[in-house]
Amino acid sequence: MHVLVVHNHYASAQPSGENKVVDQEVALLRAAGHQVDVFERRSDTIGSRSLLGKAAIPLLVPWNPAVRAELTAKLRAERPDVVHIHNVFPLLSPAVLAACADAGVPAVATLHNYTQVCPPGTLQRDGRPCTECVGSTPLPAVRHGCYRNSRLATVPLAVSLSVNRRRWWSGVERFFCISQSQRDVLVGAGMPAERLAVKHNFVPDPGTRRTDAGEHVLYLGRLAEAKGVRLLMTAWDEIAASGGVGVPLVIAGSGPLEREVTAWAAGRDDVRYAGLYDTAECQKAIARSVAVVAPSTWLEAFGLVAVEAMAAGVPTVAAGHGAFVELVEDGTTGLLHRPNETASLASCLRRIAADPDRNREMGRAARRRYEQDFSPAVGLERLLEEYRTAIAGRSAKARGGDIRASRGDGDKR
Repeated sequence: MHVLVVHNHYASAQPSGENKVVDQEVALLRAAGHQVDVFERRSDTIGSRSLLGKAAIPLLVPWNPAVRAELTAKLRAERPDVVHIHNVFPLLSPAVLAACADAGVPAVATLHNYTQVCPPGTLQRDGRPCTECVGSTPLPAVRHGCYRNSRLATVPLAVSLSVNRRRWWSGVERFFCISQSQRDVLVGAGMPAERLAVKHNFVPDPGTRRTDAGEHVLYLGRLAEAKGVRLLMTAWDEIAASGGVGVPLVIAGSGPLEREVTAWAAGRDDVRYAGLYDTAECQKAIARSVAVVAPSTWLEAFGLVAVEAMAAGVPTVAAGHGAFVELVEDGTTGLLHRPNETASLASCLRRIAADPDRNREMGRAARRRYEQDFSPAVGLERLLEEYRTAIAGRSAKARGGDIRASRGDGDKR
């Protein structure tokens, strides 16, 4: 199969599960013998642009005509079987959909977040779940400045959502939701249910698994309010005040709360801020964990770190909402805490560390779940199946159009 992947890579200075998923899918398809080309932009290049170039970016968020022309020419020249769209913000825009239509190539799109119904894509405001724009106009997002706490920065996203909503819904053959909970939200918002398939992300086998009880509790991810970092710090302080759990907390990542985390961890024996890990360091840190903790306050569409923990045979403590309810079997492969509740998170962390034998059994169950649902072999099978469905759907539409054309406009049969 010949696949063209379309993706705007997020800035490399901060960890991005989405970038990781895209790179892993490309590598998986190529390893299986498929031809994969990539049409991409990188947000890292924004910093080197002129002041005028930077100022023009918000204007191109809803529609970038140069991207349409470039991608159309590429598609007509190379004729891939399918185009797989991931992120188009901020340098690509939904103009990629018009290019696919221009060239007559079927498109599929992985929905990594909720940008189809929420301008910032988080379904969260002021640290709490928010669905004010779902199924409605995005004006509340502008009023509240939901993207980067800025009304001005939110406007291009809101405009893009408004003017391109129908284009997305009609121009994509199959949307890949990365969890059932995400699909439920999007169907409820009015997206076409027949085009929304659940296709979980996969995780490559790390080749290393936990072999002992573990030496730390690990938070691995972006240091942001929505990820529950402040909630975790408060819960860990509560744990420390009552004597701790016998192992330290390791926090690895970067993001807007980095200074706050660094100051909080400074001088403590029970906390270590490790900075930003590369892939190998992430795998080693996970395999040495008593548990991985994912206390997100927003409704995660997936939760890649939980599956990475499964692959290493490590249980997860996660917020009991969003995709984590699907990924973590409470009491079997990990524990779910009540969302946004410090005491519940602290209690789960104590429990996961208090019984090493039970912890090991959870780790073994987590590895079995990984092999069953999230391995590369499973991921490849499901990805190709969805590609074939999209290609068949586009072919059926084309045949239907040919039949209607041959009958003539006046034939009402």
